Amino acid sequence: MHCLVVDDSSVIRKVARCILEEMSFEISEAENGQEALDHCRKSMPDAVLLDWNMPVMDGLDFLEALRSESGGDRPKVIFCTTENDADHILRAINAGANEYIMKPFDRDIIEAKFQEVGLI
Repeated sequence: MHCLVVDDSSVIRKVARCILEEMSFEISEAENGQEALDHCRKSMPDAVLLDWNMPVMDGLDFLEALRSESGGDRPKVIFCTTENDADHILRAINAGANEYIMKPFDRDIIEAKFQEVGLI
């Protein structure tokens, strides 16, 4: 299983990578939505752990673009963000997110959400 971790924070990407590699995922990283979209066009991941607020292209714009790509309906997308109001969550789900994780997160949270969407 391949997971693309998309976050403009190198620290968050590193933490997510450590957790997901322990869960036997192969990891790729992107620091904004455009970089992530370029990656998906070359090689579609099984899962995307996605930040909301990023420069160049934010998580919501990336998700809408991903879902319109050929095969872009396949990856399970888990939003991972500090935005926790109902409006943000609803917008993410309506755009095609499968789940939602609040920062800060730990292995238990990621494992539970990945299990809920059928990735483990």
